[in-house]
Amino acid sequence: MSNIVLVKALNEIAEMKLYYHRFLSDKNPPGSIFAAKTPTCAITAYKSGKVLFQGSGSVEESAKWGEPNKPSSSIKKESTQLNHLPKNISSLSVIGSDEVGTGDYFGPITVVAAYVNKDQIPLLKELGVRDSKDLNDEKIVGIAKVIKDIVPYSLLTLHNEKYNKLQQSGMSQGKMKALLHNQAIGHLLKKIAPQAPEAILIDQFAKEEVYYSYLKKESVVQRKNVYFSTKAEGIHLAVAAASILARYAFIKHFDNLSKAAGFKITKGAGAKVDEAAARLIHEKGIECLPAFVKLHFANTEKAKRLVASKYRK
Repeated sequence: MSNIVLVKALNEIAEMKLYYHRFLSDKNPPGSIFAAKTPTCAITAYKSGKVLFQGSGSVEESAKWGEPNKPSSSIKKESTQLNHLPKNISSLSVIGSDEVGTGDYFGPITVVAAYVNKDQIPLLKELGVRDSKDLNDEKIVGIAKVIKDIVPYSLLTLHNEKYNKLQQSGMSQGKMKALLHNQAIGHLLKKIAPQAPEAILIDQFAKEEVYYSYLKKESVVQRKNVYFSTKAEGIHLAVAAASILARYAFIKHFDNLSKAAGFKITKGAGAKVDEAAARLIHEKGIECLPAFVKLHFANTEKAKRLVASKYRK
């Protein structure tokens, strides 16, 4: 039996758990986050960040998520090099890229790449641009309506119908995000030409080598001076601006979905979302779901059970 180990960040493991939803085991080994078993491979993800692939399909399955684990000393050295940021990056002219909607059952994924010239930084600070997670929807909308006419940006939206088709074809959410970020950055580079950013900063959803592995069959728009960091909204206002604009677009799409549903739907992926999905199925039929939700989330099965227990007595 072939065994392969990958080391992944917790956000990547969360994505993997969503991806293998249909194959999840009811019992998890001690210290694990999830265990899943496909027809050819058993996958176990641990709180330490290690993900073990076992079985005849372990090579193919693990390749979806990156290269096999290297000795810890090599990983530490490589990680340090990959995540090294210029000391003055916060004061440079930067393209920042961020996405919204990946953890929400309802609604699309929106990705924005935004260019902030160093001369615009003081103005954006005055306008209240900061991490969108610290802002409520009302403030997001207010700031976005102002900066969308100040900051050059490129917005891409992956609607639910297309998302579900890609996911069902075997594409991971990580690869979808990499393709969207790459395309948005490419569009923006053309838009601002002949200007060129001093750096490109991507809010990290996967390690740099994994990001580029997702794009191995694509034309990568740029590699030079491209950096990856978690919590990048706090590193440069370009990422904060991108986050705000992406969330503004997501909010508008979400409002449109609520109008189409005939009632206000809920963000996130909690119990209230299950109830909203069950109501949607009851009122409009299960065939409407692909246009509203990310079908592979666990919420789909939970909503079906709610319909059976709540509406069909």
